Amino acid sequence: MLRQAQQMSGRMQAMQDDLKAATVTGSAGEGLVEVRMNGLGQMLGLKLAPALLEPAQQLEIERLITLAVNDASDKARQLHAEGMQSLTSGLDVPGLGDALAQLSGGARQG
Repeated sequence: MLRQAQQMSGRMQAMQDDLKAATVTGSAGEGLVEVRMNGLGQMLGLKLAPALLEPAQQLEIERLITLAVNDASDKARQLHAEGMQSLTSGLDVPGLGDALAQLSGGARQG
């Protein structure tokens, strides 16, 4: 059972790596706003059409929005990990804590 948990942990890590390397793009307003994310849901970039704002502000606004979205995403992942941990707190499954930590993107949970 321990070997199976370790194998599952390895597969989960490989999947996390693949998702982190993958990119997707979403757009709105007929291309006026474009967002790039990786497969983990982390925002990689934002493009706003110059027609939407003053050129001197464009880069700073794009950067701040990217940071804010990623901050919210990190907090949402942490809530998810805490919920999963509370559901599994009584289970004694080898490797489960490491697997939950990988889901949250953080250190090992208990």
